[in-house]
Amino acid sequence: MMELAQRQCVPCRGGVPPLKREALEMLLQELQNSWKMINNHHLQKNYIFPSYQEALRFTNLIANLAESEGHHPELILSFCNVRVSYWTH
Repeated sequence: MMELAQRQCVPCRGGVPPLKREALEMLLQELQNSWKMINNHHLQKNYIFPSYQEALRFTNLIANLAESEGHHPELILSFCNVRVSYWTH
């Protein structure tokens, strides 16, 4: 199986169902253990940074990567914290 970091996102096309719980659980096994499955339908992780500027820089890095992949997470920036949530459409 190809490592998750080497995979590319396939943009959502109409009628593509979201991943089921079992598939999300398999993805969780490939991610660092601080990721969590929320309500059996999306993945979420909280990051803590020593400063607001570093949290903002991280948020912008994710935004740039998400734009290049065509798969945009929910990003919540709150002072030194960034919460990242990904849905599988």
